[in-house]
Amino acid sequence: MTADPTPPATKASGPHTGEEDLVELDQNHPGFRDPVYRLRRNAIAQRALRWRVGDPMPEVEYSAVEHGVWETVWQHLAPLHDRFGSREYRYCSAHFAFPRTHIPQLREVNVKLVPKTGFTMVPVAGLVASRAFLGNLKSDQFLSTQYIRHHTVPLYTPEPDVVHEMVGHAATLADPGFAEINRAFGRAAERVSEDVLKQIERVYWYTLEFGAAYEDGKLKAYGAGLLSSFGELERFSREAQLVPLNFEHMAARPYDPTVYQDVIFVAPSFTEAVQRTTAWLDSLR
Repeated sequence: MTADPTPPATKASGPHTGEEDLVELDQNHPGFRDPVYRLRRNAIAQRALRWRVGDPMPEVEYSAVEHGVWETVWQHLAPLHDRFGSREYRYCSAHFAFPRTHIPQLREVNVKLVPKTGFTMVPVAGLVASRAFLGNLKSDQFLSTQYIRHHTVPLYTPEPDVVHEMVGHAATLADPGFAEINRAFGRAAERVSEDVLKQIERVYWYTLEFGAAYEDGKLKAYGAGLLSSFGELERFSREAQLVPLNFEHMAARPYDPTVYQDVIFVAPSFTEAVQRTTAWLDSLR
């Protein structure tokens, strides 16, 4: 399960950490009652808040525990990527050749990403408003968190973390098709009303987060939420309801980021997903 990357962060009070929380956690968050984890989140968020365009990317000195979470996730995800990842995703993931034993820095990822499509991973403290998140895509900027999920549940995160950002989104952004869809979301988000923006959020969820497509007659995942979640990727093809790509239905269908997705919209091919999604977004006013 992963969380929606677009809505504003939910505020919640919790155990005192000795300083004001920059990123407040919901009471159901695995790290809510862990003051050490909360302080760590605040420290990483502070680096992102201090960053300005033109500055070197903030580096995070990850701990052995944090690297261990990353390694555990990869041990579970890598075999599923081979089985269920789209051709485009597998190619891009191979291009990045993410280390399996330690968390890469944004700087390292951007060195490989920028020459491919011009996209840059940009540090952000936590969840941001949807118009800001989506709008930055128009400028080839993907707002990325740098913290990692709580070590007690390495295969689950209630919100986007560095695993979701790197394994799910950064890899896909090296593909021209993925890059074009992201830019189309950015263009649309800047010009539409709040009501239409909500529809765009839902389509983003059902495509770039939880989209799937057929490839040589086999079902493959291209959405970052699927590709970065062991639980989702392991079950989606056999337990979720698979329905044809339909933007009217996607735009009207609410989603719950706290549970496994029960409906997956499937395109006839990844190429058609790119073409149809981009055309729908460009038609919005």
